[in-house]
Amino acid sequence: MTYSINSGGQIVEFDEPKIMGILNITEHSFYDGGKYNSHKDKYIARAEQMIEAGAHIIDIGCMATNPNAPELSQEQELHTVEEVLKNLLPRLKNTIFSLDTWRSKVATLGVQMGVHIINDISGGDFDKNMFETIANLHVPYILTHTSGKPNIMQQNTDYEAVTVDVFTYLNQRLNTLRLLGVADVIIDPGYGFGKTILQNYELLKRQELFKELGCPILAGLSRKSLIYKLLDIDPQSALNATTVVNTIALLKGANILRVHDVKEAVEVVKIVKMVR
Repeated sequence: MTYSINSGGQIVEFDEPKIMGILNITEHSFYDGGKYNSHKDKYIARAEQMIEAGAHIIDIGCMATNPNAPELSQEQELHTVEEVLKNLLPRLKNTIFSLDTWRSKVATLGVQMGVHIINDISGGDFDKNMFETIANLHVPYILTHTSGKPNIMQQNTDYEAVTVDVFTYLNQRLNTLRLLGVADVIIDPGYGFGKTILQNYELLKRQELFKELGCPILAGLSRKSLIYKLLDIDPQSALNATTVVNTIALLKGANILRVHDVKEAVEVVKIVKMVR
């Protein structure tokens, strides 16, 4: 089955997998925290570099959401998002941008300034106005499973059967979105968000089941702890292993790879396409 979404009037077809490049404007991200938030020239150059390497979407995050990351105030996040979008979007007018936020007011600001997709790690649970906001904004929404806010998510890893529980949660939340008239939803199983290493690999092993939800699947595995802790390395050394898990994710039905390393992900897509 081929999926598509309407992104700002542009139809994005998932006849082959797309690459989402990660642009973190925060000092607290587990891999590249502090590399691009110090000056606009750095994050503009990074976005341009990822587009040149083959990224189809740039995902902007102004508040880290990895386990144990500190939470910014809404005012801080709004200020940073406004500043970044003001500098970045006019420079890259033909680029599809997503905004990584769980706050409805930040999502509204982002879309008003030109963002095309909202990427919410909380599945609408952290801000009860998010679903209604997405319905009013008429933008694609990335629906993600997590077990709690970053400061507690890794304390909440008790599942009867992780794949079934995550599927059931996403299906229920998807039905709520559909009732509100949200047409374009991307499913993210939430790798690394409130799961043990074993649970993450169980989800990856059975990722094809999420096709039953009838939405494109996003796999966000890049350099995460499920890789580097398993191999007893650090995130900086996890590129090779990331390529391995991204390959598995594509073979298990992923339509979008969310990555730090765009060039290598593009190579994965080309090779998997040849095998298929």
